[in-house]
Formats: sequence, structure tokens, C-alpha cells
Amino acid sequence: MARPTSATIHTDALRHNLSQVRARAPGSRVMAVVKADGYGHGLERVARALQGADAFGVAALSDAERLRAAGLSQPIVLLSGFDAADDLPQLRRLNVETVVHHATQLTMLEQAPDGDPIRCWLKVDSGMHRLGFAPECVREAYARMQAMPAVADGVVLMNHFASSDEFANGPGDGAQTKAQMRLFDEATAGLAGPRSLANSAAVLGWPDAHADWVRPGGALYGISVVEGTTGADFDLRPAMTLGTRLIAVNRVCKGERVGYSATWTCPEDMPIGVAAIGYGDGYPRHAPSGTHVLLDGRPAPIVGRVSMDLMTLDLRNHPGAKPGDPVVLWGDGLPVETIAAAAGTIGYELVCSITRRVRFVEA
Repeated sequence: MARPTSATIHTDALRHNLSQVRARAPGSRVMAVVKADGYGHGLERVARALQGADAFGVAALSDAERLRAAGLSQPIVLLSGFDAADDLPQLRRLNVETVVHHATQLTMLEQAPDGDPIRCWLKVDSGMHRLGFAPECVREAYARMQAMPAVADGVVLMNHFASSDEFANGPGDGAQTKAQMRLFDEATAGLAGPRSLANSAAVLGWPDAHADWVRPGGALYGISVVEGTTGADFDLRPAMTLGTRLIAVNRVCKGERVGYSATWTCPEDMPIGVAAIGYGDGYPRHAPSGTHVLLDGRPAPIVGRVSMDLMTLDLRNHPGAKPGDPVVLWGDGLPVETIAAAAGTIGYELVCSITRRVRFVEA
């Protein structure tokens, strides 16, 4: 019998979430970010569901290759940019646009062999300090690109926010995002071209940053990174349900310890359920005892350590539980953000961590 662990991908939720992004940023075009295999949901599956987007954003040329092989013709933007001169023929062959964030890329573009011009997105480092040209270098980079035969007309000017999950009306007053917006405006003042600033959090909480293009990622999958919130707080729907089944129910005596390293002790004689899922499937090993699952639609806490293939559950509030009963690890009714908070991470990491042995089902 096949292992019962599955990830159900709700394509209607993906489309709903795209419509919510458009409603929040009605004057902007939408780049649907589908990197990391569509945030763990399946690249081609997600892209087909999100064909209403104006473009797709990927992190690797191999992702662009997969999208073109799947028959998708929308613009594709390589968000981390190209790494070597021999990437340029592939950009042209696949008709992929690229972010330009470093002087070495400018040199490669200047030395590029003749061919169709490539549409480029010039990235400004306004405070993230990861990729991008320093504000004082932006005008020189822009002028060089404007003079290059290899660069198509209409360079897009972009940045990336570090803390846009801190809204202007929340704690900290969104000071870093305000500073980044100000620096970006100063660095690009007078330069022609569309602007793109907003990631998911900025789509949800910074309307002044929507500009010409928004670049939602996690919001399309129904996930919030704003502390203390879930996607439902922004009318988003979870696009993934991670589920399995009970495979055993055992009676364990008071004082007996459960799981590896014996970290949890039974406070009384009680039923312990065993569910067929563990960190080998992508569930976080560091989720502590007390983290909830839904067993037949009702909460049940994990007890003891999550192991590679299995987890153990306190069934005292589920006297009728039996092998075969459905268990939901996250999804509708149990937000992935809740599990992420318990495990000390974010929902993005959890959905991106589902392993190959989990069966994917499209709904």
C-alpha cells in the first residue's frame, strides 16, 4: 500500500489569490513569482493556474526552460540575473528577461555577440544589501545600459524591500521601508522606465509602493509573512494542504516516555496515535510538543520528537480515533503560518521543504 502522505494543491486558491493581488494593486501589472518549484507547489502546475499573470519570476534559467517546455509564453524574468556570458544565448533563445545587479553583468552585456536585444531590469540596492547597484552608481549603470545594443529599450527600475512586513501603521512605523522608498526615488529620479518595488508584503501593506509592477510570491500561495497574521487575514486562501493518516493507536501507561530521547512523559494512562509523516517528508523536526495537527478536523497535539517517518499524537480528546483517520498538518483550518511560528520559521520555508516522496495531488 502506498504511503498515505500527500500534498494537495488547490489551483482555485492560486487563482483566487492572484485576483486578490490585482484588487489590491489595480494599477499595476503582476509578476507571479514561481521560483523554488513554485514555492514547493510544483512549477508547471502553479504557472498554468496563474496564466492570468502578466509575467513569471524565476530564480534559475532551468525554471525558464521548464516553463517554455510546458508551453507557457508569458514574459519570464530571471530574478537573480545571469551569472556568465554563456547564459546570454539562452536568455535570447528562451526570450527571458533578466535582472542586472552588478558591474560584471554590464561588462558581459557590453561584450555580448550580436543578437536580439534582451529586456533588462536594473536593480537598485536601496537598503537590503544583497543584490543591486548602490544608489550613487545607478545613473552610471543606467547610462551604460542605454548605450548597449544588447539591451532592449524600456529598462525596468527595481529594488527589493527588507522589512515590508512591518507596515507603516504597525510597530516601528515601517521606518526601513520608508527609507528604502526614499532612496530608490532619489537614485532613479529623472530616469525613464517602469518601476517595480513591491513584494508580497508590500502588495498587502504598502500601496504607495505598488508602482508599475508588483512581484508577489508567498501571497499567491495564501501565505502571510506579517508577524501574528495568516493569509486569511488578507482574504487569501491556502494553496497547499499537507495530509496523512493515522497508522496506529496505542495505549501507553502513565510515566512512560514517548519518542526519541524520551522528551515527553505521559501524565496518565492514555492513547497515543502514530501518524505517517515526519521530517523525511518535510515536516519540521523542531516543531515542539504541543504543536497541533487536525485529526478528523479537530486539533490534536504532537507529543515527543518528530522523527523521519512518523510523529506521535496525544489522543486523549479523540477517544474514537482509529488507524486510517485523516490527519492535516497544515492547510484550510490550520494555517501553515501557525506551524511555522511554533517551529521558529516562516511558512515559505515549510511549503518549500516538502520532499520528493510526498505524493502531490491537484484539486
